[in-house]
Amino acid sequence: MNYRDLSLWHESVPDDLTPRSALPGDADVDVAIVGGGLTGLWTAWYLLDRDPTLRIVILEKEIVGFGASGRNGGWCSALFPRSTASLERAHGRDAALAMRRAMIATVDEVGRVAASLGLDIDYAKGGTLALARSSVHHAAAQAEVAEAAAYGVDPLELLGPRPGALGGSFDPNCARVHPAKLVRGLARALETRGVTIHEETEVLDYHPHRVTTARGSVRADTVVVATEAYGATLRATRRSVLPLYSLMIATEPLSDATWHELGIEHGQTFTDYRHLLVYGQRTADNRIAFGGRGARYHWGSAIKSEYDRVPAVFEHLRRTLGDLFPAIGEVEVTHRWGGPLGVPRDWCATASFDGATRIARAGGYVGDGLSTTNLAGRTLADLITGTESELTSLPWVNHHSPRWEPEPLRFVGANLGLAAMTVADAEERVTNRPSVAARLMGPLTGH
Repeated sequence: MNYRDLSLWHESVPDDLTPRSALPGDADVDVAIVGGGLTGLWTAWYLLDRDPTLRIVILEKEIVGFGASGRNGGWCSALFPRSTASLERAHGRDAALAMRRAMIATVDEVGRVAASLGLDIDYAKGGTLALARSSVHHAAAQAEVAEAAAYGVDPLELLGPRPGALGGSFDPNCARVHPAKLVRGLARALETRGVTIHEETEVLDYHPHRVTTARGSVRADTVVVATEAYGATLRATRRSVLPLYSLMIATEPLSDATWHELGIEHGQTFTDYRHLLVYGQRTADNRIAFGGRGARYHWGSAIKSEYDRVPAVFEHLRRTLGDLFPAIGEVEVTHRWGGPLGVPRDWCATASFDGATRIARAGGYVGDGLSTTNLAGRTLADLITGTESELTSLPWVNHHSPRWEPEPLRFVGANLGLAAMTVADAEERVTNRPSVAARLMGPLTGH
């Protein structure tokens, strides 16, 4: 496989993507981490802060950053899959606000660590523009800003009219990053601290104190499961997570004059208030990297490379981008890619540790993982080492989501949910009122 073909980010990362050596046979360590993405890497990083003597091995089927950690939209944001209001209903106001503050602080923590290591990850904290392109969207923006003000944590700002939009909102709590530079750079930094990373090593199963791979078994005091969407391929987590595909495109670089006309500064990310989510960023080299949902769920939670590229979805993304920003004209799309993200049944991510089995796990980020993985790593490090902290009392700690239904219910439900979001957007365009379909779906999507 040519790993540079995975995404714009993999193509442009200044790194040799040649796989590291595979596990040579059976091994004994203190901590075995399953998955070479950001959850596993950050967990290793903070574990070493708490105990530099730990022997840690990371086991990855492909290469570090192969999955969502290397292919995402590059939003290091304070977004969490469950809304603050939803967390408040479930856990109370104080817990919900503690979660929100932790997520806001995480955006800066990622930048701090990258700077301390001298990693050039294109980090620029420019915030997120959410465009309101209809009266329904404008009302949603006003409600979002009012809710944030009532909680007193988020300094969201209501925006006035701008080209192509009635207004919108601005959230300063987001940084643009180059995800592959982050995940690959963090892996190299871990190796300098003594962590062993084995790539091309497929994990077949795990149990307390043991991970079984196609290349041998690893005995460990602690096992960390950090597989996100790929947990659907393992027996123990097959129905714990649903792999939902999100696809992206990137344009050729735009001129500074065009960017000025679009009204998007360096470091800014952008979206709007539609229900079928879209997301974008202005890259460090002046491209638009733009993605969205819409690819269907595949029977049996299947994950295949051919699902990463769906021409109809790419065409839809290009039309949507042109509709958002007519000023880009006939700009060329130079890159197309995608991949699965992990969705728990109740759309609530978790950082969990079982002291009896010493199995830790984190994930279920629903696409908000670029920053949340860092919070997960710090939280798991505290849980594993028995360190009581503000992080270990957050409401997502040791949260257990229900399992997804068996097929065919899973297939029907997941794809009906995607269809409902498409219907909701069409409903609002026709009626110019908030969608009934979206309101009904809200409790199922963390709102």
